[in-house]
Amino acid sequence: MNSIKAPIITIDGPSGSGKGTISQLLASKLGFHYLDSGALYRLVAMAAKRHGVALDNVEALAVLAAHMDVVFEMDEEGGSPKVVLETEDVSDLIRGEEVGAQASRVAAFPEVRSALLQRQKAFAREPGLVADGRDMGTVIFPDAEVKVFLTASAEARAERRHKQLIDKGESGSLRDLVEKVESRDERDRTRAVAPLLPAQDAVTVDSTALSITEVLDAVLNVVAQRLKIQVLTRH
Repeated sequence: MNSIKAPIITIDGPSGSGKGTISQLLASKLGFHYLDSGALYRLVAMAAKRHGVALDNVEALAVLAAHMDVVFEMDEEGGSPKVVLETEDVSDLIRGEEVGAQASRVAAFPEVRSALLQRQKAFAREPGLVADGRDMGTVIFPDAEVKVFLTASAEARAERRHKQLIDKGESGSLRDLVEKVESRDERDRTRAVAPLLPAQDAVTVDSTALSITEVLDAVLNVVAQRLKIQVLTRH
């Protein structure tokens, strides 16, 4: 068990699987803290661009990762947390396709991952933590009490991203998005450090054909069983 008494729930999975949405809903329902680890890598990529640091300058990227001025401000009503980089609200900016692609490149460097390790571990505190990412259950919190691996088909994840872009008034080819999703999956699965793989003791939930409510209910059932607590699912 982890040395921190606060229970830790990790939700890992590929881009577009719904782990961010589910993790936020779960944290809100349980009253737990929330860690969006993917945002940290996006922030490193964004900070690098702003400070003129090349994405292959590993040493400089690691320094940025360790020292960048970042604040996560939780929404008291359970909405998405505000992400502040160097006093600027970048919550929407870090969700762009370009930043996501750059974040995937940055995340492949062991030095950057190491620099962010302690920042992520510091999120674990009372009354509990829901951590969402790609290596939460395997590397960052290997002793977490509850581990979920949330997945979905590449097509379903690309369709979700396509809908998000349309809702924002942006355009994008669905075929191109499918290719980007598959390319990122391959890059994340095959990187040398912390590849995207489910932890051996994780419960896999496939969200391809499920609604958000159905996925949340499935995850809540896993949490209830592992933590031996009663949680009310929504029907």
